[in-house]
Amino acid sequence: MADLMAGIIVGIVALPLAIAFGIASGVSPEKGIITAIVAGLVISVLGGSRVQIGGPTGAFIVIIYGIIQQYGMEGLAIATLMAGVFLILLGVLHLGTIIKYIPYPIVVGFTSGIAVTIFTTQIKDLLGLNIQNVPSDFIEKWACYFQHFSTIDPWSALIGILSIVVIVLTPRVMKKIPGSLVAIVLMTVAALLLKEFAGIASIETIGDRFSISNQIPGAQVPELSWLTIKGLVAPALTIAILGAIESLLSATVADGVIGDRHDSNTELIAQGVANIASPLFGGIPATGAIARTMTNINNGGRTPVAGIVHAVVLLLIFLFLMPLAQYIPMACLAGVLVVVSYNMSGWRSFTSILKNPKGDVVILWITFLLTIIFDLTIAIEWGMIVACLLVMRRVMEVTDVTEVKQEIDPMAESSDLDMGAVEHLIIPEGVEVYEINGPFFFGAGNRFEEIMGSLSHPVRPKVRIIRMRKVPFVDSTGIHNLTNLCTMSKAEGIRIILSGVKPKVYEQLHHANFFKVIGEENVCANINLALEKSKLLLTGE
Repeated sequence: MADLMAGIIVGIVALPLAIAFGIASGVSPEKGIITAIVAGLVISVLGGSRVQIGGPTGAFIVIIYGIIQQYGMEGLAIATLMAGVFLILLGVLHLGTIIKYIPYPIVVGFTSGIAVTIFTTQIKDLLGLNIQNVPSDFIEKWACYFQHFSTIDPWSALIGILSIVVIVLTPRVMKKIPGSLVAIVLMTVAALLLKEFAGIASIETIGDRFSISNQIPGAQVPELSWLTIKGLVAPALTIAILGAIESLLSATVADGVIGDRHDSNTELIAQGVANIASPLFGGIPATGAIARTMTNINNGGRTPVAGIVHAVVLLLIFLFLMPLAQYIPMACLAGVLVVVSYNMSGWRSFTSILKNPKGDVVILWITFLLTIIFDLTIAIEWGMIVACLLVMRRVMEVTDVTEVKQEIDPMAESSDLDMGAVEHLIIPEGVEVYEINGPFFFGAGNRFEEIMGSLSHPVRPKVRIIRMRKVPFVDSTGIHNLTNLCTMSKAEGIRIILSGVKPKVYEQLHHANFFKVIGEENVCANINLALEKSKLLLTGE
């Protein structure tokens, strides 16, 4: 019974959001509800979270709108199908945990950018501006708004602003009924009364812009062409990545509330199947919705039954009440989306990251601005590139090569020395000891020869010991540079000894045939053995 009641409430909450997200995405309102029905049902039945509620979300609005503008509805269907396949592959290949490695500033940056973009797209309907064609570019769009502010319809603006007020104040009066539904009912009635008794016909409604249908279309596979598929790979990947991030984030938040643990790979497979099923019935991309999932939990939902009931409730509303949606004012839906954009903006997280290290701030601003000015695909790509470059720079700063002078204190060297040795180890004349501290990968490896050159003595040594006890891993560039050093040293008559090589690094060097260069006998387990070996080499034994 708890799941039944939670499902009914979530279904009512999802109704205005599904309509609003559908219209904002550039499709008819019934497509938003069809998405919530089909995808919501699949995600609840197959998903890896017991309480996840799926459907259309605000995060997809910008992507969907852009795809429709360039490729049309058929292109959107193909992109959604492709995204579904990508999501299934992520789950089958057990890559669900990789999503966790996307830096937090990127997630906050594109989420805030999407929120600003959604808000921007709603200004025309919110204020009832008389604009025939609104530019797609962010800056041009605001320039167009400022040029047409004189065409504001006061009644539409009043409906829009009152809708926001009602949505914000409703939770203070009643917790169970969503403010968006209350606002839609009140403003729809108000618009009808104003039209009937005051003769005010300037308030645009859904019916003025769309023809409403309550017929569920039959399943239809879009016509696939290689040219279209090739052009839609990037948008489809963006849909898949965004859907994966949002659904797994929602499932993780839900786990913390109900004390459960979701299966991320199963969840991704379910999201993939949902995004394959949705476009077959004319729907749009879907993912796990945090707000609806939390509504489900807060109203007692604890099993997938609640999500199934939510889909059934939406289906019944769609079949029997959908024609009434034509009377909903566009300004009211704009008000709903303005509140959604505010809640989505995460401005508190945004401002808190601004206090973090400069690298995080740079990633945040790049992702945020590129999302607004260009699109989400470019924003995520460049955000990840900059994040990777900053990580490499930080690792390079951690990795260093130092020269060990004259003697070694064994009490400070227990990780590399036999515990029985207590005397100070003296470095013999003609021997140089260097230590690599940190990962020896391509970022640090490229600086290795420069550092070694700057540390070398004027008198050429006969033996050079390279301590590698603090090297956790090495890549092909690191091995290449180490090989160059050994080859050059051999040409100069200098013998190389490696000391304290970790098993994982030893295995990597072995697979790369590195030991053919210096001889495996010149790899010592610790500095004691390395110094003994150097003495033997000095005496020619």
